[in-house]
Parts: sequence; C-alpha cells; structure tokens
Amino acid sequence: MSQKMIKIKLTNSPICTPMKHKIIVRSLGLKKLNRIVERPDTPSFRGMVAKIPHLLAIVE
Repeated sequence: MSQKMIKIKLTNSPICTPMKHKIIVRSLGLKKLNRIVERPDTPSFRGMVAKIPHLLAIVE
C-alpha cells in the first residue's frame, strides 16, 4: 500500500519571519526558494503547511 504524497514548494523567503516559522520551513526539508519536496499526506505535515501558508504552496 503506497501512501499519498503532497508536493510542497517554498515560494517566499522566511528571512523576516518569526523563529517558529523558520523552524517549520526547515523541518519540512525546504532550504532554497522555489524548491519542491514530497512529503507524506498526513495530518502532521498538513498542520505544518497550514501554519505558514504565506510562505508555501502545494503543487498539484
């Protein structure tokens, strides 16, 4: 059984954001702008994405 995956893209820089937002970006595995990572579609990852929607985009 394969898990569903979501693709997450870092669209804006986390430079002038609170430290919590920077920690979330790094924990998602995002390091550079316009990079895309694939993560499992679980409630924990969805929650992290929901905390910083102004920095991320979900790619279809």
